[in-house]
Amino acid sequence: MKNFQKTFALALLVLGIIGVGAVQKADADPLKPHLLRGGHRKVCDVSAAGTSSCFAKVITDRSGSPAVTTLPAGYGPAQFHGAYQLPSTSANPATIAIVDAYDDPNAAADLATYDKTFGLPVFPNCSNTVKTACFQKVNQTGGTFYPQRSTGWGLEVSLDVQTAHQICQNCKLILVEANNSSYTNLMRAVDEARLLGATVISNSYGSNEFNGENTYDSHFNYPGIAFVFSSGDSGYGATYPAASPLVAAAAGTTLAVSPANAWQAESAWSGAGSGCSAYELKPAFQTDTGCLKRTVADVAADADPNTGAAVYDSLGYAGTRGWFQVGGTSLAAPIIAGTYGLANNVPTATFANSLPYSDFNYATNLHDVISGSNGACGTYLCQGATGYDGPSGLGTPQGLGAF
Repeated sequence: MKNFQKTFALALLVLGIIGVGAVQKADADPLKPHLLRGGHRKVCDVSAAGTSSCFAKVITDRSGSPAVTTLPAGYGPAQFHGAYQLPSTSANPATIAIVDAYDDPNAAADLATYDKTFGLPVFPNCSNTVKTACFQKVNQTGGTFYPQRSTGWGLEVSLDVQTAHQICQNCKLILVEANNSSYTNLMRAVDEARLLGATVISNSYGSNEFNGENTYDSHFNYPGIAFVFSSGDSGYGATYPAASPLVAAAAGTTLAVSPANAWQAESAWSGAGSGCSAYELKPAFQTDTGCLKRTVADVAADADPNTGAAVYDSLGYAGTRGWFQVGGTSLAAPIIAGTYGLANNVPTATFANSLPYSDFNYATNLHDVISGSNGACGTYLCQGATGYDGPSGLGTPQGLGAF
């Protein structure tokens, strides 16, 4: 354990010196070191009763304003693919749907800027003649009369779309925009994503658990489809819909990557949501004994804003446009969704979140996250541990074998 902690501390020191990610040309940006001296803040407002909040957190400068740069700051495709040993494309690519609230009219243009910056192939809009490896945007009923704009949710859209795409670069991507952040409308958007043929549906939002949440579980009761939800950004404590036993709950880590873009070390992120559900039954594939009901989470990926992703957004979040460094479990969800999309291997009679439990070989399939904490519960429910733990679930991707 001491050797691991020394390695992890050294890795983070390296990150602090060279800047997070070392993406193409990012070191030339004079504002890049400035990012590491700031904090981070929530991108979306706290949710009211019956609504969800997105789980993105953006790096700020020392004044508390979102830190924006002209070149990427944060991890990009090379770091995520290298650290998690993922191919860039799939021999059997899935259709991945991204469900978010409100409209981002610049989603396609910002994705094009992201791809050009990182040297990814041109990703066309879907049409009558282009139906695979393309981008499509619809409203919650499948139409093109879009809801009102939101710059906060717009940055969330940019994070989700760009991350899912860079993980599976030939998966079809459908952005489904709900009218607002109410559960009624978000669940309608989830239904539309399924009806449009998505076999992976990424959701980077949620709220505190509430009495009656189970009534929404029917929207996820479709074996063969991977419903992925962020576990939350407030540390120890379960959130919904991540607490549903029918979805893959994606928690978060602090990820250190070597100069060669290989996985170097990983620790449970202090903000990652985890815990024991107050309302949801424990699925049969979960065997931990410290929680009689559903335990959150299932798996994890990078979420710490300080090791977050480079995201391009031109809608005007907090009056600024350009490259942001964004984390939160809103980052973990599309990483995990993209991994499911690359594998595209969920049997039609199987719930996708059960797959990692059936094959959690830490030598080949998952990185076991054994350090870090998101609270003071005193057990594996809030502390990194050998094997399963709340803040990182079974671990983070190491190839596609667990998905």
